[in-house]
Amino acid sequence: MSLSVLFPPPRLIETTVLTEMPAALRRPVVTEWSRSNKRGAAVECFIEGPCYDAAGNLYVTDIPHGRIFRIAADGDWMVVAEYNGEPNGLALHPDGRLFVTDYKAGLLALDLTTGKIETVLARVNGERFKGVNDLVFARNGDLFFTDQGQTGLHDPTGRVYRLTAGGRLDLLIANAPSPNGLALTPEEDVLAVAMTRDNAVWRVPLLPQGGTAKVQRFASYHGTSGPDGMAMDAEGHLMVAHASLGHVLVHGHQGQLIAAFRSCRGNSTTNLAFQPDGEGVVITDSITGTILQAAWDIPDAHARNTRAHNDGASP
Repeated sequence: MSLSVLFPPPRLIETTVLTEMPAALRRPVVTEWSRSNKRGAAVECFIEGPCYDAAGNLYVTDIPHGRIFRIAADGDWMVVAEYNGEPNGLALHPDGRLFVTDYKAGLLALDLTTGKIETVLARVNGERFKGVNDLVFARNGDLFFTDQGQTGLHDPTGRVYRLTAGGRLDLLIANAPSPNGLALTPEEDVLAVAMTRDNAVWRVPLLPQGGTAKVQRFASYHGTSGPDGMAMDAEGHLMVAHASLGHVLVHGHQGQLIAAFRSCRGNSTTNLAFQPDGEGVVITDSITGTILQAAWDIPDAHARNTRAHNDGASP
């Protein structure tokens, strides 16, 4: 049987602009973040962490300027928090708070009603984190998050944690080269982790008794950066925003590329979220300060056939 039958060519999906940061909110200045990450260049914005609340408002972070924005359905941008930090990932807690992974401050929680920010976890065993990056909640309230810092292939000491709903902190991975975005399979038995400087996504099985084993690469890429934020649809298709290729790459259950969303603005596609109506995705193009959108329908025949032939390992 031809491989083209098992794995048809991927679909290319074009994006359009949903909204972009107004000029009045942009700050073209040098910050501590830009000195470390952009060779000291003035950076007017770098948006990340798209996340919807229960009312359908979209939230994004602006890492170098310590801001969190709420974007209403009419496209109006409002600063809901501004502080001395570097907020990156966002995830909605079951109780309605917005959890934030902040590179400087650790794990935070934002009260969307009052705008108050509180610290959830700033240290582990008395030590500061390297620099937390992204996060995802399981249905039972467990929180998975990455501690990336400046790690990479030269220093594979990034970490992946699970903070249980009961407050226990588990170290799942301790040798990660730049752990970044996270996604859970629909069954929540496997965690996908973007390893930016390895230019790969790792597959991390979650064992019933706790911990993990048989961690492996699930997908590999090329480019000057690597995979960043991720999401997984209800059928288990993994969507990976690549931070230098200008695409969100969509993988089937065996890692095969089944689709790709192409940025219509720039190459810094860093994260994505599903729209509340279930009809599509929004994507952050970070450097341009743009929110992109695209329709997404669950791939039909070939995806289902591929899953039927799957040996049970997912993603």
